[in-house]
This record gives sequence, structure tokens and C-alpha cells, in this order.
Amino acid sequence: MRRLTYALLFLSLAFPSVVWTQTPVPTRQDCACESQVLPETLATVNGVKITREEIAKTTGDSVSQLQAQVVEARKRELDLLINSKLLSLEAKKLGISTVKLLEQEVAAKVKRPTQAEAQAFFDQNKARIKAEFKDVADDIINYLFDLRQRDEAKKFADTLRAAAEVKMLVTEATPPATQADRARVLATIKGEPITSGDVENALLPLIFDTQQQVYKLRKDELELSINDTLLSQEAQKRKVTISSLLGTEVQPKPVTDEQTKLFYEQNKERVSGDFVQTKDAIKQYLEKIELRTAERGFVEKLRAEAAIQVFLVAPESPVFSVSTVDQPSLGNANAPVTIVAFTDYQCPSCAAMHPALERLVNEYGTKVRLVTRDFPLTQHAEAFKAAEAAEAARDQGRYWEYVQILLRNQSALSVEKLKTYASELALDRTRFDTALDSGKFAESVQRDIEEGMKLGINGTPALFINGRRVTAQGYDELKASVEAALKSAATAKTRT
Repeated sequence: MRRLTYALLFLSLAFPSVVWTQTPVPTRQDCACESQVLPETLATVNGVKITREEIAKTTGDSVSQLQAQVVEARKRELDLLINSKLLSLEAKKLGISTVKLLEQEVAAKVKRPTQAEAQAFFDQNKARIKAEFKDVADDIINYLFDLRQRDEAKKFADTLRAAAEVKMLVTEATPPATQADRARVLATIKGEPITSGDVENALLPLIFDTQQQVYKLRKDELELSINDTLLSQEAQKRKVTISSLLGTEVQPKPVTDEQTKLFYEQNKERVSGDFVQTKDAIKQYLEKIELRTAERGFVEKLRAEAAIQVFLVAPESPVFSVSTVDQPSLGNANAPVTIVAFTDYQCPSCAAMHPALERLVNEYGTKVRLVTRDFPLTQHAEAFKAAEAAEAARDQGRYWEYVQILLRNQSALSVEKLKTYASELALDRTRFDTALDSGKFAESVQRDIEEGMKLGINGTPALFINGRRVTAQGYDELKASVEAALKSAATAKTRT
């Protein structure tokens, strides 16, 4: 089972949420995941303050729900770290990989649920599912299969615990009160400690992801508040209501029959009904879009003429430990800036980003190095084997050339095509085919997936610059991040 993930054992105590579950009640416990102390004033608009209390009125519940996930994850993390350590020790003792061990002890013992079992689950839960069985049957089967794997993983973890010297010194992990408190020992395995710092390090990806989501919630609400304040100020200045102001200044473009027909032709596969039946609804929809566009244009004009200061600061990525050992690399091994890109060869965004990455390495010479890691997504059926093929090409010294071919042919990555591309580069086909057919590099790809999951990656391309996660969308944003990393590296060098 090539995609049995290392996280299966990690998550054996945490069953997955699905579409028919209830939203958890937010907890009041401190998540210790705020990246900054929020200032009392988050923005000023022509001298008028927008406070954190105002923004909290609309974002408070959503923020609490997000932060509650960190609280709950911290409660589980100590158990998960113990399970992870026990798994590694057992695999080492048997002389096999952790993936192979999980396949033997978990995957091989779990049968996939039948349609009848899925139907029985549906019948018991139909009041909460609110859908037809035929529409959710596959989801239910996958859900039940996942539960079975997790149950089996928990049994295996319990067996490992019973045979090991595990000492629990706390009932659950809590946030360290100080930096020194990170050294507090929470449990030991054969005398080896697991500390509060180990737990916090494991939670870093989740905490940073939560910080980003919380920031976006607050930022979006703050932008709306700024716009509302500007409209209110302008209406007061003109001594009219906001509705009257918008009625005067916002003049959307009329929607023509030709535009309506064009929209229908471009979207008729998603439209229910023929053009005559849907014409009025489509026109109303397009008119709403034009109205929003006109409103946005007016507000942008007000913003351009206003004195606006924003004091809400985006969270900075922590420095993650991202291994570059025995990975494909381009550029100077001692470069002050290293970009690590987790990629999927069927991912269009990866194909779009790759030229920008190579361009930066070429432009910065010895200052920038590019390292690639594999992260084939489950929805891309051919991506995992393509990653194996790239490793097989690397084994013959032609990784970067082979990757270029993969990214140019993302819709043609069958095993036969992968072998054909090897011929285009005049690779040793016998050696290449044997590696691909035997799965020689499957564990190498799986290790990258495992590390990516630990880093909180759930999409590609996932980029890290000197260990910090970046969300650059193209060359210009990526270059700005590289410049910031170079500046930071130079400052650190000066201090030492």
C-alpha cells in the first residue's frame, strides 16, 4: 500500500472530522499561539480609530474555534510523539522502514468496507448526513476504512507501549510558561526524555497555520471596517445617507443581452436549463457583479484620497527544520539562501513556479541554492510514480532535464510515458525501467511525503526559504523573499 502514511500511527487517537460532524465548541484555554500582542488600535482612517474590540465582535467566535484546535492538538501531541518514537525504535530493531512496518502491522490487517457496510452506516446517520447514499457512498467507505486503519494502528501502538519502558510524568501537555520551561520533561521512553519543547516544535506547523488563518480573518474584517468608515465619513461630509451616497456615486455598467448570452455559452455545462429559461437569472447575477465592481471602484477612490494607517501585522513564519540531505539541488551548496520546494509533477502551479525558481538560482549565482522534495498529492494518480521516475533519472545524473520533461507533459505521465521520456534523454533504459517497476525509489518519495506532512504541507508548491515558509505567487514575490533572506543572513553574519 504505497500511500499508507506515517501519520496514520500519529493520528491513531484522533478520529477525523467529516462533513456530518458537529462544529466543536470553542475552548477558553490559552492556545499559546498568538504571534503578537494585538495593539489596541488596529487602524486609523483620517484620524478615526478602529479598535481590536470592534474587530473582535465579528471575528471572536471564529478565532476561538481556530485556536481551540491548537489546544486540543497539544493535549494529544505527547501521545503522538510517544507513538512515533516507539514506531521508529521497532522499525530499527527489525531492520525495516517505518512505512514497511505500518504496512505489515496495520494495512495488511484491515479490509476495505463493503457497500453493504456503508449502507448500514448511512442508514444509522442519514439524519445528519442530509444527502443521497449514491452521492456519499465512496466518502463513507473511505471514512470507515480510515477508522479501521486507525483502530488497528491504536492496537499496534498499545502493543508497542506495553513492551516498552514508557513513563508518563504529566496527564497532558500544557504550553511552556517560559523559554526555560521548554526543557520540562513530560515523558520518557527507555530513559530518553520527551520535553515540552519537543511538543511545541511538533505543533509549529499547526500553530503557524492557525496564526495565518486568524490574521486573514482579522485583516478581512479590518478592511471592511476601513471601507465602512470611509463611506460614513464621506456621507457625513455631504450631509447625506450612505445609501444616498452610493446611489449617486455608484453607477454600474448595464449588462447587455450579448454579455448574458456569452456567459451562458461559457458556463452552460454548469447552468441548469436552456438560455431562455435562465436568461433573467444570469442577467441579475451579472448585474450584481457589476454593482460590486462599481462599489469597489468608488471605495478605492476614497481610499486613495484618505490618510489610512494599519497596525495589524502579518505573522512571520517560524524557522522550520527542513532536511536537504541527499536531495536534488541546483546551485552553490554553501549559498547563504536555500530554497526548498516540495513539488508534485502533476500540479500546474508547480509547473508555473519552476521556471521562476531556476531563474533565481541563475540570477543570484553563488548566493542561492534550490533543493527539491517530493510531495505528490493524493488527487493526482500519476504523481507518485512520476516522482519515482524523477529519482530514477537522478540516479543516472539527469534529474533536472527529466523534471523539465515531466512539467511539460503533466497530462501524460503513465508508466509507459515515463519510460519513453527516459529514452528521450538517452538514459540506460534497462536500469531505469527496473528501478521504476520495482519501486526502488518509492520509500524515498514516501519519506519526503512524511516530512512534508510533519511540516504541515497540504498543497503544492510548498516553498521554504532558509527554513521559513513563504507564500510567493510568482517571480517578483519570490525574489522579494530571497532579498529579505539575504539581508537577514548578512545581518546574522555581521553579529557573529
